[in-house]
Amino acid sequence: MDVSKIDGMLAQLRAGAAIAAGKGGPVATPSNAGENYGSEGVDFTTVLKNSLNQVDNSQQHAAKLMRDFEIGAPGANLTETMISMQKATISLQYTVQVRNKLVMAYQDIMNMPV
Repeated sequence: MDVSKIDGMLAQLRAGAAIAAGKGGPVATPSNAGENYGSEGVDFTTVLKNSLNQVDNSQQHAAKLMRDFEIGAPGANLTETMISMQKATISLQYTVQVRNKLVMAYQDIMNMPV
């Protein structure tokens, strides 16, 4: 079983948690290592779009593995399929929680007296 993918996912989750907690700038992960953000910082829309694309890719990958296992494709592995499905579920739950926090922040700002 290849645990490097799990380690990569854990690193991404830790990086997201560090950014959400406000602990400095971007954390070097396998997905963003070597990128130069310059002195301006990180563009929020770019980070959000990349995160949503990663969630979408994990969902599509899990669905593909599930279809391959269902039709009995050679090389289809139940363990890999189940792990991929769980990772996709966790990433979707994480995204929903981030969305909820953003909506709450927006509502708090809109309810502030002027």
